[in-house]
Amino acid sequence: MSERDRSSQRAHKGKADELVFMALGGLGEIGMNAYLYGYGPPNARSWLMVDLGVTFPHESEPGADVVLPDLRYIVADRKNLAGLILTHAHEDHIGAVLDLWPSLECPIFATPFTAGMVKTKVGEAGRTAALPIRTIPLGGRFKAGVFDIEFVGLTHSIPEPNGIAIRTPAGLVFHTGDWKFDSTPVVGRPHEPEKLKSLGDEGVLAIVGDSTNAMREGRSASEADVARALTKIIVDAPHCVAVTLFASNVARIASVAEAARKSGRTLVVAGRALHRIIEVAKETGYLPESFTYLDQQRFSDLPRNKVLVLCTGSQGESRAAVARIAEGEHPDISLDKGDLIIFSSRTIPGNEKAVAKIQNGLARLGVDLVTDADALVHVTGHPRRDELKDMYAWLRPKIAVPMHGEARHIREHAKLARACGVNETFTIVDGEMLKLWPGEASVIDEAPVGRLYRDGNLIVPDVEGPVKARRKLSFVGIAVVSLVLSRRGDVLGEPGLVLEGIPAADAGGEAMREVVFDAIDGTFRSIPPKRRSDLAMLQEAVQRAVRAAINEAWGKKPVVKVLLSVVEAKG
Repeated sequence: MSERDRSSQRAHKGKADELVFMALGGLGEIGMNAYLYGYGPPNARSWLMVDLGVTFPHESEPGADVVLPDLRYIVADRKNLAGLILTHAHEDHIGAVLDLWPSLECPIFATPFTAGMVKTKVGEAGRTAALPIRTIPLGGRFKAGVFDIEFVGLTHSIPEPNGIAIRTPAGLVFHTGDWKFDSTPVVGRPHEPEKLKSLGDEGVLAIVGDSTNAMREGRSASEADVARALTKIIVDAPHCVAVTLFASNVARIASVAEAARKSGRTLVVAGRALHRIIEVAKETGYLPESFTYLDQQRFSDLPRNKVLVLCTGSQGESRAAVARIAEGEHPDISLDKGDLIIFSSRTIPGNEKAVAKIQNGLARLGVDLVTDADALVHVTGHPRRDELKDMYAWLRPKIAVPMHGEARHIREHAKLARACGVNETFTIVDGEMLKLWPGEASVIDEAPVGRLYRDGNLIVPDVEGPVKARRKLSFVGIAVVSLVLSRRGDVLGEPGLVLEGIPAADAGGEAMREVVFDAIDGTFRSIPPKRRSDLAMLQEAVQRAVRAAINEAWGKKPVVKVLLSVVEAKG
């Protein structure tokens, strides 16, 4: 035992220990997963963080690259943070690590594929300092402070998805991560029912579980089913074929490569994310070292009916390969009338418009499309209701805490858990602290939570940050007025004026510039010359007058900025 652990135990002695759970992101939303488990007395808890991911900005968050969780609560207590556990390598679980780990400076624990993906991201970002990642073998068990952690292999749409068995003096909590049950996952190990049953026999205090498909009946299909469907479609296609998918789905990549082999086609890969995933998968044994493909520059060297293009952009990303192909702007790859593209993916809520734009662009080119609505070319990576029922039957928890879902998913998951015999279920939101032990579970506190944005090279806040300002600009535009004044407060020359995002004229045809100039002139006429030396007052008066005049003419109140310069009058 380390000196730190002994000191922590001495601090706890004589005080009432508690086991608590809370989320800084991931409850009431799909994405931005960041969860905390705390053990110890309220004034000296030891903490464990599970996952640190991003979500993607809504159109009401213009200019933001990704959205990250606000960690201020745990940063204030980071000396008691025993570690960060990464369940798997999807961006909504690891995407914030590079940006936010410096505020935590705690050990990171991950299985080999996930560790490899994080290290690759560090290299691509040009970071010189390595993160303290401790690579844990599949099924490994280790200590992090007062927490006894065991990785429990499940199946998902990426290699090495792990449930986390967290053992504490209060009992065992099972944090599922993202999962499904798939006995034929194509890549990686199938799930292990006996392991889950053994945890149930040991006794599970609580399950904190994936809610994504809690509204969908039945069971999720297998990756092996998708592999068969893809192969048939590709073998039967007479012309060029392209497949776009989630780059992280290594099993799907392997299935597409096998379909290329069976159809006598050469595999061409377009998109940096796919190259990165393939290399990490080869390094960790999920794709063979002999896995071969050509880069996109070789596309034009091949007969079109003997090529299979694997490309990024299934979610409508504007600069990804498939978007550029749809616009006819890709430097190396083109699709023509009669060619086929398969969207081997599900459109994430919020991306529908972007995906539809790309699909319509491809249709205008005469390209034939196949989506998951047409054939079994994609399966979910999350459990449907019958799989959830199996998980509850095997683990038999006392408490269920649905996570990883929007409000309706979480509510349906809680109802299903109660139907499975779980007495205590909690539909909490980000920031609510749930006491799991001792006694009856209950919400006992609330922590500050929020959203941060990666905005170019910077991390900026939501409240009063630049993204919030751009959000307003996107709705009402901006008027910038520049005035040059004498020391007496007289206007020297015509005001400078920039109108962006504002109509050029009102309904009657009067130029908006003239509307603004009249408002400025009226303001100066209303202020006695002796009072014009009060620049702050003058600036505010012009700003209010211009805003009111544009609002009267347009019906919207723009952002108005007034710049004043005072110079000595000549003569």
